Amino acid sequence: MFRKSVLLALAAVTALSLLPQPVSAQGKKDSVVMAMALEPPGLDPTSGAAAAIGEVTLYNVYETLTKVKEDGTAAPLLAESWTISPDVKTYTFKLRKGVKFQNGEPFNAETVKFSFERSAAPASTNKDKSLFQSIAEITTPDADTVVIRMKNPEPNLPFLLGQAPASIVEPKSVATNGTNPVGTGPYTVAAWAKGSSITLNKWPEYRDAGAIKLNKVVIRFISDPSAQVASLLSGDVDAFPRVAAARSLAQFRADPRFNVLIGGSRSKTIVAINNRKKPFDDVRVRRAVLAAIDRKAMIEGAVDGFGVPIGSFYTPGSLGYVDTTDINPFDIEKAKKLLAEAGVKTPLEVSLKLPPPAYARQGGEVLAAQLAKVGIIAKIENLEWAQWLSGVFNATGPQNYDLTIVSHVEPFDLVKYTEDNYYTGYKSEAFNALYKQITEAANDADRARLLGDAQRMLATDAAAGFLFQPQLITITNRKLKGVWTQVPLYANDFSEWAWE
Repeated sequence: MFRKSVLLALAAVTALSLLPQPVSAQGKKDSVVMAMALEPPGLDPTSGAAAAIGEVTLYNVYETLTKVKEDGTAAPLLAESWTISPDVKTYTFKLRKGVKFQNGEPFNAETVKFSFERSAAPASTNKDKSLFQSIAEITTPDADTVVIRMKNPEPNLPFLLGQAPASIVEPKSVATNGTNPVGTGPYTVAAWAKGSSITLNKWPEYRDAGAIKLNKVVIRFISDPSAQVASLLSGDVDAFPRVAAARSLAQFRADPRFNVLIGGSRSKTIVAINNRKKPFDDVRVRRAVLAAIDRKAMIEGAVDGFGVPIGSFYTPGSLGYVDTTDINPFDIEKAKKLLAEAGVKTPLEVSLKLPPPAYARQGGEVLAAQLAKVGIIAKIENLEWAQWLSGVFNATGPQNYDLTIVSHVEPFDLVKYTEDNYYTGYKSEAFNALYKQITEAANDADRARLLGDAQRMLATDAAAGFLFQPQLITITNRKLKGVWTQVPLYANDFSEWAWE
């Protein structure tokens, strides 16, 4: 069945023709066609939560003070250098001189101050709003210097300021950045064919335009897994980061046209449980949901085995990681017992609202089957991304769902569970106090110990159904260089891509 669907999709894709790729005077290709599973709902990463926004714009249209490299380290970008105070509360950034925005306006310390204060404002819809609200003060001693004083120590600040929500925006452009983005990066948005593709063109006035090898990038949106595979096999797509091609890996590995890259990530795929809604406001019911979940079966069904089980909102390899999968192990009889103790009469009907990614749709089928065995009947509702963001993830509330499946891609985001209106509805003064201790920890050893305590607390409270850390597949044309294997954050840095 799968092979047949691939062949049908391949026939459909090859029926579509793309214009020939431009070739430079030296005879090398200077354009690329990349594909993504999801289309971004807008193009302003400082006001929207969808990771797809940053996949298109980060380091390409917008830039940040720092740039996160493939190995997870933070390197200079709009900031040439920075110094850190001994208490890890004050950062002094020296900015790159002579930088301008794509509308001709100058980049300087005031635009950094504006961007971060806007993201911290009460009306802000920045998904990292809590980060910017943890800034005590921003001062600008001169046009090329920004001093950021944090309320608490923040050793991860250089990394955090290299993520899409920390993009530096031009004040006059903010109202229209969602459709007509203005940044300081090497590319501008030339066209957006809604539902189909976005085209980026190299900005000739970029400060280092000579180092940018690709003059044009076409980003196509292909959600169906079979069509994703077909688009690569046909040659219509040169690169597909995070592609749903697990079942076709042998074919790609045997084909000399392709590179198959498999890398780790800091993503956490979870079953979010609405802690505010009955009966999930009872920890015993949430624990029953977790006891009904066979993580290994979920990993096989949702991502074809490409995942590592997790028991909390934290991933292996991160500072202070502890294995918490044994706190809520798979145990059907325990799940039934917990539901009975909580006074829940079965069958219990609940909603399971799923966003478009294959891991959510496939995982949702597995989850519904597992829950049915303990008397929880999950009614699946497949939502488009915009519907999911507005109805489930809605940052202003109310969040209208019982269960959902989603992958959180941002590292270092335990702070989300301290936010009053976070979509999971988890609320714990004990966790808030513990997280405050983490932010105030004097050294990495203390921070690691407290981070372990935080992971155990979220697991014990069954704040969500923590499933797995994805292992992500990227497939590229073998001659295309610079594409990441490891995924410290969801980004496609086209400034580093080039044809050999």
